[in-house]
Amino acid sequence: MTSEVEDHDPVPDPVPGTGVDSSATGVLLDAVEDSGSSEGYQRGLGGRQIQMIAIGGAIGTGLFLGAGKSIHKAGPSIILAYLVAGAVIYLIMRALGELLMYRPVSGSFSEYARELLGPYWGFVTGWTYWLFWVVTGITEVTAAATYVNYWWNVAPWISALVFTIALYGINLVSVKLFGELEFWFSMVKVTAIVGMILIGIGVLTLGFSQAGDTASVGNLYQHGGIFPKGIGGTLMTLQIVMFSFLAVELVGVTAGEAANPAKALPRAIKTVPWRIALFYIGSLIVILSVVSWTAFEPGTSPFVEAFRKIGLPAGAGIVNFVVLTAALSSCNSGMYSTGRMLRDLALNGQGPRLFTRLSKAGLPFLGTTVSAALMMVGVWINYEWPSKAFDYVVSFATISGMWAWIMILFSQLRYRAKADRGELPRSEFRMPGAPWTGIAALAFIFLVIVLMGFDKDARVSLYAAPIWAALLTVAYFVVKARTPHVFAKQR
Repeated sequence: MTSEVEDHDPVPDPVPGTGVDSSATGVLLDAVEDSGSSEGYQRGLGGRQIQMIAIGGAIGTGLFLGAGKSIHKAGPSIILAYLVAGAVIYLIMRALGELLMYRPVSGSFSEYARELLGPYWGFVTGWTYWLFWVVTGITEVTAAATYVNYWWNVAPWISALVFTIALYGINLVSVKLFGELEFWFSMVKVTAIVGMILIGIGVLTLGFSQAGDTASVGNLYQHGGIFPKGIGGTLMTLQIVMFSFLAVELVGVTAGEAANPAKALPRAIKTVPWRIALFYIGSLIVILSVVSWTAFEPGTSPFVEAFRKIGLPAGAGIVNFVVLTAALSSCNSGMYSTGRMLRDLALNGQGPRLFTRLSKAGLPFLGTTVSAALMMVGVWINYEWPSKAFDYVVSFATISGMWAWIMILFSQLRYRAKADRGELPRSEFRMPGAPWTGIAALAFIFLVIVLMGFDKDARVSLYAAPIWAALLTVAYFVVKARTPHVFAKQR
């Protein structure tokens, strides 16, 4: 681990016609297969690591912990909520894939918003996505602290502190170590979910375990029907469901460090449908068939509770370890992405110059350090409100994360229009059904935001979002007034 850093000029001349810097951001206009360095980073993420990062992004705290609250609110209809939301997520990822194959850079959707929608939108998107991962990091260490209490009665703030420091250290070594850690984190999650599904099928078909007499597919509709809380109850779970999918877009941030983005990124995005079908739809169908939805309570993992009901305490302990892994995996991803987002903003003159520096290992040392320090707020939240910490931060993480999705979809709509007019090169990985599929996905996201206003816990984020937007707008005009030449280059 090293703290030695090197300066990089944040504002060189842009590539003609794109408004994007060629030397500092490593734009791959001629061939996305370029295996050289990008934006000063090392292309150290291989295809298998990209695949598992993409898979791991779809399996996190929202599924393992948040699903308990969703099941309590909606009953078996939560499966339909995940199915519809999953279809929208696939459209978002296809939109991102089209942009990535046009120009794979580490700044990803922030870069695309800056180029295609204007510097203001790039500024807002970059800083909001950075905040999203800081808040998500707080969410994940909060969840991790909850899981530790399954075995030991440790104060949540102590666990949160230890995890934050450990993951910070890992992210200062090398991008290869980050990728390898994420590979194994994801492998654990995948193996565990497949194992849970197989055990559940065994209980349903062979009738073994304490739940064998009551386990039945009939549990999906016999206890108040598929919609026991009404359609309204199902709709009110959509913000929790969408939170479950946050981080699937992380694969876009890895573009600048992928060894072969032209092959690895489309392959990872194409796996989104079966990942959702297996990990979300499949696992929830099995769990809610083995154990009635009425047995689950908010704040507990439905996977852990399912094993308890089955009568396999050792299995519940294993699952608790897996969900702990999932939380740490997401926090690890947060450490990775925040430093790169801060550096992308700095490279474009929209953030402090010092964040352009890289360590000798090619890592954004200062950006990662500042972000990790802010994640320590999670330690304080766990100290002050240990029982409410997860609910306090999840809704704000959802609204800030969905902003990235909104910008991806708007950027893709603008890009496709320009590409069809011949103003930009066409991507070889095009979003199906565009522009109508993009418009439908945007409508769904806006519906979720409206529904959040009817939830007293989620409503807090809708109060905070305008304040954050106002602060960013003021900051943007201040920065623009101080460095007008930077924004002139980006038009």
